[in-house]
Amino acid sequence: MPYTEVGPRRQRRLAMKYRRRRTIVAILAVLVIGVPVTIVAVVHNLKGNITSSALRAGDGEAPEKITDELNVLILGSDTRALDTNDYGSGDGARSDAMILAHVSDDSSRIDAVQIPRDTMMDMPACEDTGSGASPAQRGMINSALNQGPACSVSAAEELTGVRVDHFVEVNFDGFATIVDALDGITVDLDEPLHDDKANLDLPAGEQTLGGTDALALARTRHAVGDGSDISRMGNQQMVMDSIIDRAKSSHTLSRPDRLYSFLDAVTSSLRVDDELDSVSSLGSLAATVSSVPKDSITFAIMPWQPAPDNQNRVVKSSAADAVFSAITADQPIVDLVD
Repeated sequence: MPYTEVGPRRQRRLAMKYRRRRTIVAILAVLVIGVPVTIVAVVHNLKGNITSSALRAGDGEAPEKITDELNVLILGSDTRALDTNDYGSGDGARSDAMILAHVSDDSSRIDAVQIPRDTMMDMPACEDTGSGASPAQRGMINSALNQGPACSVSAAEELTGVRVDHFVEVNFDGFATIVDALDGITVDLDEPLHDDKANLDLPAGEQTLGGTDALALARTRHAVGDGSDISRMGNQQMVMDSIIDRAKSSHTLSRPDRLYSFLDAVTSSLRVDDELDSVSSLGSLAATVSSVPKDSITFAIMPWQPAPDNQNRVVKSSAADAVFSAITADQPIVDLVD
């Protein structure tokens, strides 16, 4: 259904709902071992699980970095090149989710902006980093991942003007494996949800989901709202919150076998840039993220408007430029988003 059905008033309500909860960016802590830092030593035994690749493609210029803040691009990949056929078939990979997470220079604040996967933009040319090269072209930002995460970094930097320091990527199978390693997550649904395309069929009420159902809940578009990418972000928020709560609960932390299983699942599910491919780098990032109080974390959806030439797509609005300028200047975005 067209994005025009999500009008400015509904857009503001959605953005306020997500900003009030503020905790989705904590998924970064989970994806980089963001449980108490004392256990980071365990990762020495798991380092071989982690896959890494280049942060940037070629020698292209990145945006200037003004202060010592940290910007991490979090990518959820929809690649079907997995050991299972549970997620259907398809060529290449796209970013099913994209979050630009900014940790302030003094590590007192995190501002995170979720970029809708259907955002249209003029994407820069990208050199081959192992998945093929791509020319400069008009397209959806999620398609940049088809040529590898370095191309997603280039596209995100072109769209936002914000220099990216690291990326963290996880695929469908990895996401489901992480949930299963936690013995599932608990969610509470206001109404039944059914979506044949996402293999989703859940009743209303509180329930524990395994990895496959948790992924389906995070991915479904047709079971919620108007079927747009924007509408499903509420379910993504709920699933991420539940993962964080489970990962930091006594259920996980008090049992060495469960904790090791969880860490094994996390490290096996990641692709990170070359500079994060070390225990010390992952531990440092985890420590920084975990030290930020929840009330100092702001989550927002990138301000957007329907694309002029395709009402089923979006483009960033002028308000988005103010948000990204604030991030570049290491200023809070909380007063810039509804």
